[in-house]
Amino acid sequence: MYFATLTEVPIVQGLLAAGMGKGPALALLLAGPSLSLPSMLVIRGVIGTQKTLVYVSWLLFGHSYRIDLWKYG
Repeated sequence: MYFATLTEVPIVQGLLAAGMGKGPALALLLAGPSLSLPSMLVIRGVIGTQKTLVYVSWLLFGHSYRIDLWKYG
């Protein structure tokens, strides 16, 4: 399912408020645009600042070298 960049955050917040688990909510955000600022802010709230920085660095590295990082791990 595709969500526009700014609509995914309120949708996920509503799903979390309705009782959705944090894991599925995080998966929904990660499956969307990978470097969306609203997504990163919500992801930071779920997994913390340090892990979010590692995730963003991982994505930037993959995008800059055109590597499919999901294939490796």
